[in-house]
Amino acid sequence: MKKIQMVDLQGQYAKIKDVVDPSIEEVMNSAAFINGPKVHQFQKNLEDYLGVKHVIPCANGTDALQIAMMGLGLQPGDEVITADFTFAATVEVIALLQLTPVLVDVDPVTFNIDVNAIKKAITPKTKAIVPVHLFGLPAEMDDIMALAKAHNLFVIEDNAQAIGASYTHSDGRKTKAGVIGDVASTSFFPSKNLGCYGDGGAIFTNNDALAHRIRGIVNHGMYERYHHDVVGVNSRLDSIQAAVLDAKLPHLNSYNTARRSAARKYNEAFKNHPSIITPTGLDADDHSDEHVFHQYTLNLKGVDRDALVAHLQSNNIPCGVYYPIPLHRQKAYSDERYNEADFTVTNQLVKTVISLPMHTELDDEQINFITSTVLNFINSNS
Repeated sequence: MKKIQMVDLQGQYAKIKDVVDPSIEEVMNSAAFINGPKVHQFQKNLEDYLGVKHVIPCANGTDALQIAMMGLGLQPGDEVITADFTFAATVEVIALLQLTPVLVDVDPVTFNIDVNAIKKAITPKTKAIVPVHLFGLPAEMDDIMALAKAHNLFVIEDNAQAIGASYTHSDGRKTKAGVIGDVASTSFFPSKNLGCYGDGGAIFTNNDALAHRIRGIVNHGMYERYHHDVVGVNSRLDSIQAAVLDAKLPHLNSYNTARRSAARKYNEAFKNHPSIITPTGLDADDHSDEHVFHQYTLNLKGVDRDALVAHLQSNNIPCGVYYPIPLHRQKAYSDERYNEADFTVTNQLVKTVISLPMHTELDDEQINFITSTVLNFINSNS
């Protein structure tokens, strides 16, 4: 059996080496390392793939989220509502811009932001909602957009984990995650479903004026060289990373299909087990393209999660706990405004979730070994 990895980027690269290497070599020969033709080519191809008017590439996913907020003109003290159960980058950029983060609980089934919790958190100071499409499953965007419209709020989609995921609207329409809100950010970190070989990110929007402002922000606030019209940052996707991403983009749908296939096999192995709650998002055919499984995360019942982690590691099976500490309990983001009673779901999930290996190169032998090792541990310790 091949060595099991949390993410097998080497195996993935081996299959596309004959496309990636010439694309990188083209950049090397042109020496157009910053904002070169490959960046513009990738930008256009990603716009076509997503069905969005504007993709603005940048240096990384955290920058993308910060720049999206800068583009909206949010001011210090403005409240921004987001999920407590997510990676810290989401709240980090809110704090960096001296906005006021308002953390709320998540849904116990989807792990995405709880719409009812958003409703309760809205105040006259609220200016934006940041739904995170956690682990690859889009949040309840119809409800979030309706709520935002009713209260005149911006919606900034954190799409770092859900590139290529579809969202089915209440009227049956399907759109890609990241093109529904006012603006969205994504990350091209190597382990993402569409990852480069370094850092990279992008902002998406259908708003022409917002796109124009953001294009200035990512490049020192310049639209014309040495003319600084807005306060900006230095955050550009380099041409080599754009070349990698453009070579991988045509494979994104097949990558996501492979992840869903692995998730189905995991789900089948754990089916109906009383101590294991498997991820949602694969049940109905008309919704089967929604979850792209950036992570495959189990919710355990009556199982010593940390002991299972140690057991898997002792069997050379990598795993992850995303996330072990709620954001509202992190030293950097703790606040006396928060009441533990408002975070019952998150406070439980941090004790019970475990993410198993998930990537495009998983094979049946590996999945069978992983699932049997999990089940043997749980069954022998129940």
